[in-house]
Amino acid sequence: MIGCIIQARTGSTRLPGKIMMKINDHDTVLSFGIKQVKFSKIIDEIVIATTDLSEDQLIFDYMKKLNISCFRGKSKDVLDRYYQCAKKFSFSTIVRITSDCPLIDPTIIDEIVSNFLKNNKYDYLSNVHPIRTSPDGTDVEVFSFESLEKAWKEAQKPSEREHVTPYLYTDNNFRVGTFNNFQDHSEFRWTVDYKEDLDLIRKIVNLIPTRPILMKNILDLFLQFPELPKINQNVPINEGYLKSAKEDEEFLNSNKSF
Repeated sequence: MIGCIIQARTGSTRLPGKIMMKINDHDTVLSFGIKQVKFSKIIDEIVIATTDLSEDQLIFDYMKKLNISCFRGKSKDVLDRYYQCAKKFSFSTIVRITSDCPLIDPTIIDEIVSNFLKNNKYDYLSNVHPIRTSPDGTDVEVFSFESLEKAWKEAQKPSEREHVTPYLYTDNNFRVGTFNNFQDHSEFRWTVDYKEDLDLIRKIVNLIPTRPILMKNILDLFLQFPELPKINQNVPINEGYLKSAKEDEEFLNSNKSF
């Protein structure tokens, strides 16, 4: 079974509560992303993987209202949360999406998953690692349950546990593939980490009437309105992962043999 696990929490430090903020009159960041994923022709089930913290009861209740499956697990150890979720729902192939990417393109999801299944030569395939050619906000990672289980058993660093997949695409024991665009669009960004990001997403959703909204639609919109991508061009990049890298250094120093 092919399962899309969307990790979600309300405790963002950069823009607290961002996934529950409204994009338009009908949708939050989270619900719009779910609607985009629902256009996938290849995913069997969508599950929201949130934390067991009391603050994220809000997400659990919201998913119940939307009739979407929800799994609750560890807050910091997101790798464990993914593994336990995939195990509970018997997913053989896992598609990883984050809830701060409301404009995820379902055609990209299907293309990457199809490539993953057809070739049978990858343990992990994405349009993000080790080389990104896609806009930030179109991130799709696909991996087998066996690979997830191996990472769950072996990964030790804080970044590997919190960000789920680093152990998969950096360890030489996995067969890693990168799904590249014909043209490099990595300079663009439509994920939500800051208020400027949310402002841009709201404008995109308002200006593009078609559903789902595809990457091509957004790139065409940027050609028509070149001032749009300037809205969030100065926001900091990769702050979360840099923080984890610092935690890795502290972890390695504290575990040195003397």
